[in-house]
This record gives sequence, structure tokens and C-alpha cells, in this order.
Amino acid sequence: MKSDEYESSQGNATDSDSPSNESRRAFFKTTGATILAAPAILTSRKSSAQSIADDEPLPPSPPTTPWLRELPEVIEPLEQTDLANDPLPPQGVANTANGECGRANHQRWEHFFGDHPLYPDQADTYDFRVQAIEDHEFHPDYAKQLAWNYVGGDDQVNPTIHARYGRPIIVRLHNELPANHSGFGTPEISMHLHNLHAPSESDGFPGDYFSATKAGPTMGGPGRWKDHFYPNVYAGYDEFPKSAKNPVGGDYREALGTLWYHDHCLDFTAANAGRGLAGFYLLYDELDSGDEHDPNPKALRLPSGAYDYTMAFQDKRFGADTLQIHDQFDPEGTLGDKVTVNGIIEPVLKVARRKYRFRFLNAGPTRFYQFHIVAPNNVQQTFIHISNDGNLLPRSLLNRKNVRLGVAERADIVVDFSAYSLGTELYLVNRWEQTSTRGPKGIKGPGMRVVKFVVNREPDEPDVSQVPTKLRPIRRPTAAEIAAAPVRTWRFERKNGMWAINGGFVNVHSAAANMAQGSFEIWELENPSGGWSHPVHIHFEEGVILNRYVSGIEVPVPGYEKGRKDVYRLGHNEKVRLFMRFRDFPGKYVMHCHNMTHEDHAMMVRWDILG
Repeated sequence: MKSDEYESSQGNATDSDSPSNESRRAFFKTTGATILAAPAILTSRKSSAQSIADDEPLPPSPPTTPWLRELPEVIEPLEQTDLANDPLPPQGVANTANGECGRANHQRWEHFFGDHPLYPDQADTYDFRVQAIEDHEFHPDYAKQLAWNYVGGDDQVNPTIHARYGRPIIVRLHNELPANHSGFGTPEISMHLHNLHAPSESDGFPGDYFSATKAGPTMGGPGRWKDHFYPNVYAGYDEFPKSAKNPVGGDYREALGTLWYHDHCLDFTAANAGRGLAGFYLLYDELDSGDEHDPNPKALRLPSGAYDYTMAFQDKRFGADTLQIHDQFDPEGTLGDKVTVNGIIEPVLKVARRKYRFRFLNAGPTRFYQFHIVAPNNVQQTFIHISNDGNLLPRSLLNRKNVRLGVAERADIVVDFSAYSLGTELYLVNRWEQTSTRGPKGIKGPGMRVVKFVVNREPDEPDVSQVPTKLRPIRRPTAAEIAAAPVRTWRFERKNGMWAINGGFVNVHSAAANMAQGSFEIWELENPSGGWSHPVHIHFEEGVILNRYVSGIEVPVPGYEKGRKDVYRLGHNEKVRLFMRFRDFPGKYVMHCHNMTHEDHAMMVRWDILG
């Protein structure tokens, strides 16, 4: 692709749109298509470059000895930081005079907090620092090396936030990355909380990146920090107002549970998130209360506490020197052949003989997974599938033997280890074969072993957790709503060697579609290709899948897609038809392929809700 073709596709974007001097726009402008013949593979610690010809596949990562490191037995939630009593308490208007970046005003600040800076006990508050960690150990066989992480509280890395509906949260995000960074990634950041129903100025819009010296094209100015406001209200807040019978406000059927946050800097999501900028945000309510002892008869009493366990999977590639490599300029990207679990390759998790709720997240950047739990002889074990994309399913799916995850998809499963004797070893295995960033191929056993489970102890107390058959009810559109809904089509395709939507490339300055606040539409997502797959993510709102098609023929919607979703996996020649509502918080949002390589190479579109 020629540099002038790329430039014109961006609406005459200029270098000011670029997060760094190494940005893709500036890069293509100065080098044109020649880089595609010999892309730069940039390493992560010394940042040296290797020239790899297109027709020469990357060598495999150096081998590793499995099961040398253990995961912690408990995922501890992040402790709060008292920002209300800070000399710079959070406020509705950006505090640019004291170093905050030029974000837009927080929507509905006065509604939630009043016309003043935050008072004590009005919200839960957290302090995040984005830092370069120089001695991260992916595996004992590999050199300690550079990673980028969110650091909070008592130096917790990529910490898990526990949130509750009806209780707002403020996260103060400090950018402490080195401005003189070289190698893959860029030291400008935009944190996206995927997929909270939050105002657009706190959504992590890709053009809203910032550092102390640079600001994205949709940001008002640079800064050292930014406050994110997460109201933690159900979607439909205006349609179902807050009242004595509805103390949170909104539609409880729209509740989310397993969310995650990650960097979303324009053009550099794969690089920045791939360096390690990703973590969990768990959201509870009266139904999914996070307490298996909850006496409330409405509570599901799912496994909780130490037995509510998060796992983030990322594919990575390492060079002969054992340092991570990533080609951020090649539209085909870099497929990882090593899988980290919470930042560790081939870890061990020791578990008690009882039920566990595992929250699986495909944190990218490019690999798809079909996970199985197997015995040492590869015999598949069964589990219960309860949640998809952070949304509890209407009903538990029993006796499942596998779960599929495109990039950014989540799945909560329940595994009952009480069925196994002490000393039993089990493995989490990926059997979805993939040889390029274009997407997965067929299922192939025995697969790659990713995690080793060892049943090593009895539980400290009796297991009182439950897995009810009925989980969370779902609001499906009525026949009248479907008949009245405008239909909008989005095609995910290849154009001039780049990734495009409806034939165009991302332009963060201009919305390709505008929806009135309170409206609804049917969106048709199409992948006309037989050569690649796209996990399509729509920010802010979940949808309900109405129909699925393969090569024009309707196929059944699988049970695990019958809840609400925010990522829609489009395989070869597939189309998904879904119902979308647009509510509560106007502003700018995006839709994109969450294969982060495709996303960074322009397969993204801005859409706006007009209030």
C-alpha cells in the first residue's frame, strides 16, 4: 500500500495524529510500502531490530521447561486509594492546571456527585500507574525483560478491581512510561474498560491517548494523568429510572460481570497491550453477588473469594535471545507461539477439592483458543459454562467439554474438583490450530497444554457454592422492535493490503454512523472472506444475536451465544445479524476487529450517539 493511499483514507490525517515518531501514519508517510517487503521486528529489552523477509516465517520461540512456576492460589482484589482527600480530588471538569490531560467533562457528574469535587465516600477510588517493568520473568528459562504494566496499591501488577453496581468508581491513571522509549509500543496510553456502560470520555477512545508531552487527535491536550469515571449503573438508566424498587437504576437484566481493561492507543493496541497492559474488572450485583454464603434468596451463590479465579491468556513470540518480539508495522502482525497465563508461560495452579469459578479472558493480540480440560492421558473432562463476554447466560450449559474464545471474548466456567482425588493432575489445553494472524484453522489434538492443575488440598471449609440452572434473564427485542429497527450493514474486508470496514479505514475525527440516544437498530456484520476471521468488538453496548449465516445459509445460534455479547466472532464467509440499543451516555465510540493486528491496521470505525 502506498503512503499517499493510506493518507487519503484517513481523511487527510497528519503527523499530529500520531502517538509517536514511530507511529504507523508517520512511518508509512516516510517509507511507503517498502517496509512490507522487509518489516522491522523490534525486540523488547534492547530494542534491536531484525529484518525478516515476508517469505521467511519467524523461527519458533526457544523451548521452555513446563510447570516451573506457580500461579498464586488467590487473586487478591486491589485496595482503594483515598482520592477524595487527595490535594487534587476528582472533579467533573478536567484539572489541566494541575497536570490532568485535556479530557472532556465527565457526563452526569452533578447527577451522581453534585456540583463540586468528589466528597469522601461518594465513590470507590483507585490510583493506577502505568510503568515500565524492567525485570519481568515470563519463564525461568527466559531472560528477565521489559514489560509494561498497570501498577496499583501496594505494587500490585495489573490488579483486579472488584466493583459493585450502584457504587461509582474513579480510577486515576498516571502515565509514567519513559518518553524516550524505543522498540515496539508507544509511551502514549488510552485505557479502555471493556465493555462497561460508561461515558465516552472514560471509555478509552483510541484517539484519546495522552502522555505528559503528547495528546491524541481527539484529546484536548497532554497531561501526566487522567481520571476515569465509571458510574456502575445498568444499561437503560434513562428507560428504567432509579427508584426505591430499582436502587441502582437501569435494567438489571443488562448486568455485566467479567470485564477487563487494556490499553487502546490508536495504531498501537497490539503492541501496548501485548507488552502487558491488561487486567480484570469484576462487577457484582444482588444476583451475582460474589458471596457464596449470601443469605439473600435472590443471590446465585456462585463460587466466590479464593475460588473465583481470573485467567488472562496472551500469545507472544520470543527471539533466539528469549526476548519478546512484535512487528507492529506488518498488517499480518506477529502470531505468538507461546501463551502466557497472567503473564507466565506454562504455570501450575494448585486447587482445593471443591468448585471453582474460572473467568477466562483472551487478552490477545491475535490467537484464538478452544480450551479443553484433560487428564494426563488426554481424556476430556466436563465443566459448566455460565457466562459469555462478561454476561451471565440465561441458563447454565451443563457437561461442556470445550469453550471457544476469539480475541477479547470471555467465558466463565465452573469446574468441580471435588470429583478428583488428592494428587490428581489436569491440564487446560488449546486445540484450535492457528498458523497465521489471519485466524484459526481446524481442531487438532492433543493440543497445547497451557495450565497444569494440581488438586493438592481439602477446602478450608465446606463448599456451599451453587450453580443454578437459571442464571440471569435476558431482555430480547420484541417482534415489533425488530420490524421497526433500521438495518445497518458493516463489511469487514481486505483493501489494498490493509484491513477495512465498508471499504474504508479508521478516521477518529469523523463518525461513520450517528444514532439518536434511546434508539435501536439491527446491525449486520459481514465477513466476505474465505481466508481470515474477525472477532468484532462494539464498544459501550452489548447486542443480542438474532441470526447467524455461513455462505448465505442460516445456521443455528449456539447456546453460548444466546446471551448478550460485545464480541462477535466472524469466521470465513460468515454474517451475524444482531439487535443493538443506544442509551444513556452520548458521545464517540468505536467498533473494530479485536484481532489487535487488524485493528491497528485500520479495521476500526467511529460511531456516535447523539444526545
